[in-house]
Amino acid sequence: MQVILLQRVAKLGQMGEVVNVKPGYARNYLLPQGKALRANEANIKGFEARKAQLEADNLETKKEAEAVAAKLDGQVFIVIRSASDSGALYGSVSPRDVADVATAEGFTISRTQVVQNKPIKDLGIHPVNVVLHPEVTVVVSVNVARSVEEAELQASGKSVQELAAEAEAQAEFEISELFDEMGAAASDDE
Repeated sequence: MQVILLQRVAKLGQMGEVVNVKPGYARNYLLPQGKALRANEANIKGFEARKAQLEADNLETKKEAEAVAAKLDGQVFIVIRSASDSGALYGSVSPRDVADVATAEGFTISRTQVVQNKPIKDLGIHPVNVVLHPEVTVVVSVNVARSVEEAELQASGKSVQELAAEAEAQAEFEISELFDEMGAAASDDE
């Protein structure tokens, strides 16, 4: 099925291009979202008549998105979740969670704008893409921790796994010293 793109669509084309797509993709996504029109004579003429207005609207929304992107780029959002001792979350952090945290900190982001390459299922700092406009994408960091104090430690560069390994190594060292002292005391008694 041929459609005329009314805005830039990733991996498909720029505004005004006539592209071939599968009928289901056009019928279920592009047409209902207002991102494309069927490519017939009437729609092509109608598009050409309002092309200047669409380009002006697109430029205006792009400028607004770039202004928000300047403030949002590089932000770190803290998400508090319960997790096991090994750092695995009981559940995951979804795009909705990221959008809610960003909204709570004063940014207007919908969950559909948050793009995660893979689900966040462990503690740590994770990069997340936010698509503010088809041509404007920023990367924010999501600091997933069990507490605010743990989030501050992670922000300083320590991971939860490193801290747990250091604590375990310290405990083993103390136990080995205790046994060495006990062994030395037992040999003194004899």
